[in-house]
Amino acid sequence: MTAILVHDDAPATGGHDAVLTLNAVTKHYPTTPPVRALQGVTFDVQRGELVAVVGPSGSGKSTLLHIMGTLDRPTSGEVTVAGHRVSDLSDRDLSALRSRHIGFVFQQFFLLSGYTALDNVADGLLYTGMTLATRRELAAIELERVGLGHRLGHDAMKLSGGERQRVAIARALVGGPDIVLADEPTGNLDSKTSDAIVALIEDLNDSGSTIVVITHNPEIASHFPRAIGLRDGAVEYDKLNGVH
Repeated sequence: MTAILVHDDAPATGGHDAVLTLNAVTKHYPTTPPVRALQGVTFDVQRGELVAVVGPSGSGKSTLLHIMGTLDRPTSGEVTVAGHRVSDLSDRDLSALRSRHIGFVFQQFFLLSGYTALDNVADGLLYTGMTLATRRELAAIELERVGLGHRLGHDAMKLSGGERQRVAIARALVGGPDIVLADEPTGNLDSKTSDAIVALIEDLNDSGSTIVVITHNPEIASHFPRAIGLRDGAVEYDKLNGVH
């Protein structure tokens, strides 16, 4: 049986090399009745970590993803990404922060129809000012890294589900973000393909990428070195798994 260790040897927030810090973060929606989607969430992610955020439907995972990715602002508390306090930034500055420091991988892939795998990945660098040739060169490197060096010129929408998710992962990585947020990256895949994507995420982390995987599946979360359990908008546990 895999040993479970309580994650009590890491600081709650603001570690020495934290890429992401959430401190007493809440998110409330003024509906009737009010929805308290997040309630005092506190944790950080250190550079080079691979972390799963796991919880059932309605636990607050989607809201937390939007807060971590600066797609939404908290009602209270503080979020810091790559050393930048979100509360200090305008919406325009937040957009720039996302493009430079955060990579996103979504369950639905969100690839461009009619574009090759290469150009879908190169599109991740569209607003960097790089030439098309440079963007394609960097995209080819990332596609090779995720095992799709032989699929550069293929229409991305005609690839298998697992291959499309690899394209999406390459697109998230191509700008060299400080952190990648992967939202249910195996949700649309069969079990064999899902296992391959989990193995790829582990390999990418081994090569230095900082990755947070949001999942409803405890089995997926158990593969990763650290798991943060979310329930009813609050952190239920934060533990190290006996892996790696």
